[in-house]
Amino acid sequence: MPAPSTQVLYTPAQRARRDATAWTLVQGVLAPVQFLIFGISLYLVLHSLQTGEHTDWALASVAIKTLVLYAIMVTGAIWEKVVFGQYLFAPAFYWEDVVSMGVLALHTAYLWVWWQGVWSPTDQLLLALAAYGSYAINAAQYIRKLRMARLQKTSTSLPTSGAQAST
Repeated sequence: MPAPSTQVLYTPAQRARRDATAWTLVQGVLAPVQFLIFGISLYLVLHSLQTGEHTDWALASVAIKTLVLYAIMVTGAIWEKVVFGQYLFAPAFYWEDVVSMGVLALHTAYLWVWWQGVWSPTDQLLLALAAYGSYAINAAQYIRKLRMARLQKTSTSLPTSGAQAST
C-alpha cells in the first residue's frame, strides 16, 4: 500500500539502520555509475539512430547498462530489506518499486530481443529508448526521495526551543 505524502520517509530506527548498513554505500556508488553508463549509452544509441554508425557499440552499451541495472536493483532490494524489513514495496518506496518493475521489464525485453536477434537493430534501439525513458522517470523518483530524506533530516535536527521569528 502506498505511503501517504505527509508520512515521514524514515522513522528514527529506519534512519539508523539506513545509516549503519553498507548497502547504503553500495547504492550510493552504483547509482552514479549507472547514470554515467546510461549517459554514454544514450549518446551511443541516439548517435547510431541518427547516423547508422557504431550500432554494435550502441546495442552492447544497452546490455551493459541493463546488467548494472540488475545489480542496483538486487542490492537495492537488499537495502530495502535491511532498512524497512521487506525486499520490495515498502510503503516509503512503494511507487518507486512499482515503476522499477516496469523499468526491469523493458530492459529485460531489450536483452531478450538483443540476444535472440529477432528484431532489427533500429527496433532494438527504439526499445532501448523506451527502457531509458522509463529509467529516467524512475531515477527522478529516487532523486526526489533522496531530497525528501535530506529535508526530513534537516527538519528533525532543528532545535525545538530557542528564539523564534515573529510574524
